[in-house]
Amino acid sequence: MKRTGPNDSVQFSVKGQVVIPRRLRREYHIEEGTRAVVQATSEGILIKPVTRGRIQRFRGILKRKPGGKPFAQEWADHKAEEKALEEAKYARLAGSR
Repeated sequence: MKRTGPNDSVQFSVKGQVVIPRRLRREYHIEEGTRAVVQATSEGILIKPVTRGRIQRFRGILKRKPGGKPFAQEWADHKAEEKALEEAKYARLAGSR
C-alpha cells in the first residue's frame, strides 16, 4: 500500500460522512461530486475515488473487434485456459511426490 505522508485523523459525522484532507483530495484529483468505491478489507475500510482520469484509462477496454468473439465467450475461453494450467501444475506437483 502506498504511503503519501503523515497519517491524518478524521471524524465521522452522524450520517457517516468524513472529510478527506485537502492534500489528499488534490493528490488524487477528487472534486465535488467525485464518486468512490468503498470496500471492506482485512485492514479496514478502503475508499477508491473514481476520477475522470481513471475512467478514461479504461474506456474501450471491453470494446470488441468486428467479427470477434463476444466478451462472454472470450472470458469463458480464458477461464478454461487458466483451469487447464492449474490442473497441469497440480498434476506435476502430485506426480513429484
